[in-house]
Amino acid sequence: MTPKCGTHCVYFVGQAFLCLCLTTFIFWLIFLPKEPKFTVSNASLSRFNFTNTDNTLYYNLALNVTIRNPNKRVGIYYRRIQVFANYRKKRFANVTLPLEPFYQGRKNTTTLNHVLVEGQQLVAFGEHDLSQFNSETAAGVYSIDVEIYLRVKARYGKVKTSDYGSSNIDCKLKVPVSSNNTSVSGFNPTKCRNVHVLRES
Repeated sequence: MTPKCGTHCVYFVGQAFLCLCLTTFIFWLIFLPKEPKFTVSNASLSRFNFTNTDNTLYYNLALNVTIRNPNKRVGIYYRRIQVFANYRKKRFANVTLPLEPFYQGRKNTTTLNHVLVEGQQLVAFGEHDLSQFNSETAAGVYSIDVEIYLRVKARYGKVKTSDYGSSNIDCKLKVPVSSNNTSVSGFNPTKCRNVHVLRES
């Protein structure tokens, strides 16, 4: 390769790269994707018992989760949804929701009703953890951190992306105890944080 050819090649490669960056920037400006908004609209516990003899936590947590797509030009395909539940920074549940993949259109709201997280789990509570658990048991309201993990595709016009994996969406809840799984007036709808969905994992 002659020096002249080498210079021309570098020039054309640079121009092609610049055009690609400019096209991507214009595409981004047109669609201006915004992250979806997640809210736990209702939550209740029909069971949340800990036994000291075998260090087992028994739980039955019901959630309603509302997802809002605020975008005017971007649709979202939800391919998998996982829910993790933690108490006192200790994970006690990991559930993959048995949902068919679904599409959420532009400016659309979807509610996942009666997301059920139930079972039992060995948990190592320290003395302070047990003290807090007993205090919240007396009050009838527990501090539970729910994390939501997604696999999604985005739709920009007629173009679909590859799968995106979100960071764990964080929902810090104050969940009241209920004798059944009906709506509980004591629960305050809670917006979730750390929502980073429309980007590569």
